[in-house]
Amino acid sequence: MNEENVEKIRRLGNPHAERIIEEYVKLCKPERVTVITDDAKDIEYIRNRALDLGEEKRLSMEGHTVHFDGIYDQGRDKKNTCVLVTPDMKLSNITDVKGREEGLKEITGIMDGIMKGKECFVRFFCLGPLNSRFSIAALQISDSAYVCHSEDLLYRTGYSQFEKLKGSKDFFYLVHSAGELDERGNTKNIDSRRIFIDVIGGRVLTVNNQYAGNSVGLKKLAFRLAIYRANHEDWLAEHMFIMGVTPGKKDRVTYFAGAFPSACGKTSTAMVPGQLIVGDDIAYIRKGKDDVMYSVNIEQGIFGIIEDVNEVDDPVIYEALTTPRELIFSNVLVRDGVPHWLGMGRPLPEEGENFSGEWKKGKRDGKGNEIPPAHK
Repeated sequence: MNEENVEKIRRLGNPHAERIIEEYVKLCKPERVTVITDDAKDIEYIRNRALDLGEEKRLSMEGHTVHFDGIYDQGRDKKNTCVLVTPDMKLSNITDVKGREEGLKEITGIMDGIMKGKECFVRFFCLGPLNSRFSIAALQISDSAYVCHSEDLLYRTGYSQFEKLKGSKDFFYLVHSAGELDERGNTKNIDSRRIFIDVIGGRVLTVNNQYAGNSVGLKKLAFRLAIYRANHEDWLAEHMFIMGVTPGKKDRVTYFAGAFPSACGKTSTAMVPGQLIVGDDIAYIRKGKDDVMYSVNIEQGIFGIIEDVNEVDDPVIYEALTTPRELIFSNVLVRDGVPHWLGMGRPLPEEGENFSGEWKKGKRDGKGNEIPPAHK
């Protein structure tokens, strides 16, 4: 790490953050380390690196890019996702768990040297509005510019939030590596994919993956950390949208939250035309001094399942997807620089590029299964 990047870390005045960064740089052994602040030039550097490294490709519409995960990295890996626990901890029997000592030993072994020859990005984010009693600072270490770019779109940058911590250990941290890559730039060692959530340590360690549900630690993985903290601090971290509704011609707004399982319409509901969207996925809820419940959206962007989004049923979302803006598509079908997805309301091309590489209708994978034009 050069002196400029070292100084960016020292400027935070946070020995705990320094120790974490030093520990994982020594363990993962990247070729170089780049520390990203809230400065616009640093953020632009990440965007450009995602393109330079081939993790994203430009599409024909201004600001739009596409990212492809590997053919066997197209969903959350429930089998290898675990919450690390100690013998005295009690969790729901639907939660996959692993002994904390055993799990840390296992994943540390996999992480040893996993970033060799690669650039490691050190990021700082804030879950929730800056300077809010709701918010939690988060340190992200990753060798994927795509992951870092995704988090720039979804979350508030938080270097200034870390400066305000004044050395406090009160932050989550997340370490990710895509691991060794194949000729298409996709994770090669899928059999060593691990996503371990250490709620006691306030950290997530996730390796040998690129699919956002496994790699973007600030999303559902940090949500697990927040649930654990909320349970011990008497507040709520919920998988909910937040919106404001103005009934009829009345001059008032009623705010409410709503919860559905994944892919059941939180984003579409929160974006009903003419109403107010506060958040579409994760809400932190706390009681105020007036005994009224207050909530914030911890995100500033939207990440969602694109399947069946069309201009008739989802006009607001569809317009956002088809107009110039900074936006990343993933695992769709691309033909002549234009993205196509399942259920978009129009016929799909019969050939193009997708997560399997060059694709045409009828193409099959190594197991003989027909490859769909796009993932959901």
